[in-house]
Order: sequence, then C-alpha cells, then structure tokens
Amino acid sequence: MQKVNLRDKLALFSDHWSPKVVDAVDDYEIKLVKVQGDFVWHQHDDEDELFLFMEGQRNIAFRDRTVTLGAGEFLVVPKGVEHRPSADAECHVLLFERRGVVNTGDAASDLTVRELERI
Repeated sequence: MQKVNLRDKLALFSDHWSPKVVDAVDDYEIKLVKVQGDFVWHQHDDEDELFLFMEGQRNIAFRDRTVTLGAGEFLVVPKGVEHRPSADAECHVLLFERRGVVNTGDAASDLTVRELERI
C-alpha cells in the first residue's frame, strides 16, 4: 500500500489521449490521461466509463447534447452510449474503468491504445 500523488504522476508524461494506469481496485483500473483537441466518436458496448475532471474544462458530446465539465466534476457514460470527448485546451482526467477497456471502444483509430503503460 502506497499513497499516490496524482500531480506527480501527471508530470511523468505529456502525450494526449494516451491513458496511463496508476493503480487498480479489484478488476478496475485507475487511469490518468491528458486530453486536448477532439477524440473519436465511439461507444463501449460492455462497460460504463467514469470521467473525473481534475484540471481544465472538457466537453463530452452525445448525439443529442453536449455536457461541459470542469475541475472537480465527473460524469459516468453508460455502456452502449456513443460519445466524443473534446477539449480546447489541455485538461487532466482520471478514468475508472474495468481492466481491458480499449480507449476508443468500437472505433479503431490512430488514437487507439491497446497496451497501457503503468506509471
């Protein structure tokens, strides 16, 4: 058991849209990701996703609306719901996802990360 300083972990990388695993709880991974620009439209057929915004402001677009979130806010996207994250400026996000979740879900792209780095 070791405490984890999220700011220290975020300082270890600079790439966008590439989640890093920082720890796990049972079969769920705790991930950090830096985001900027537009991601791809996608969905996760079998998994919910939790996005906790630590720094910055980010939008999550759905086909019928867009939700804007800032630091200290979170959103759970239910499985099977198509969405597209975006951020005008860099923001930092904590993800809580079942082990094995692919970041682009059903939409393979150049942003797909299948082997996650543990930091």
